Amino acid sequence: MAAFKPRRPRSSGPLPRPFRRNKPIVAESPVVESRRAQRQQFLRKRGIYLLPNAFTTAALFCGFFAVVQAMNVRFEVAAIAIFVAMVLDGMDGRVARMTHTQSAFGEQFDSLSDMVSFGVAPALVMYEWVLKDLGRWGWLAAFVYCAGAALRLARFNTNIGVVDKRFFQGMPSPAAAALIAGFVWLATDNRVPLKLVWLPWVAFVLTIYAGVTMVSNAPFYSGKALDVRHRVPFGVILLVVVAFVLVSSDPPLMLFGLFVLYGLSGYVFWGYQALRGRGNPARSVTGD
Repeated sequence: MAAFKPRRPRSSGPLPRPFRRNKPIVAESPVVESRRAQRQQFLRKRGIYLLPNAFTTAALFCGFFAVVQAMNVRFEVAAIAIFVAMVLDGMDGRVARMTHTQSAFGEQFDSLSDMVSFGVAPALVMYEWVLKDLGRWGWLAAFVYCAGAALRLARFNTNIGVVDKRFFQGMPSPAAAALIAGFVWLATDNRVPLKLVWLPWVAFVLTIYAGVTMVSNAPFYSGKALDVRHRVPFGVILLVVVAFVLVSSDPPLMLFGLFVLYGLSGYVFWGYQALRGRGNPARSVTGD
């Protein structure tokens, strides 16, 4: 049997490299820390957060989808798409506040999305549905609504001196769009006969009313006082369940009725405040 080879002696080389976790912690230089702080500040200003802007993009898609469906004479689907855009628009702001992902880009993107979903889309859907039968009066009414939505959004972006944050100055554009879409959905769902002679003029008055109310000074409840992170009484949960049951029983009729009441609530509250000698809580400090 062959003899085993003798083991080589270890060479006296450098010691093995220690683990990374055993390295002593060396403080970074102030220059590196300042660069990192500047980079984080730049990302806060210029960075785009995915989650809230995804909701905004979905709302924008629903508004564009409503216009396409109206061009294809599918008005019921177009009206439902506007309601879906309204739900998504209400979620993006709350998600951004809950996750602390607000940004200047998100605010501007949300305004542009609202202009398409709640300004252009309802006006075109209403015009393609019945307003075009009135000729120039029809497209003038649609333009009044579209211009009212643009002015409403511009005033909302610049109006930073509102006395009471619980109220909007003028009807918000999603509620105005829901008023228009609710009427279209109600009529196309055979709740209103489509062959009535006065139907285009009812749509004309409703479109003008929604457009003018958006730029009015009437105070409309904003719902910003409601915070989902706080506890609520059991009765509030019961009311939410009852509301879901009522809406699900007849969505076109119930949704249109709810937004008609909301569209009148601003003027009713404004008159109530005037009778009691109180000022308008939705008026800005600049008096616009």
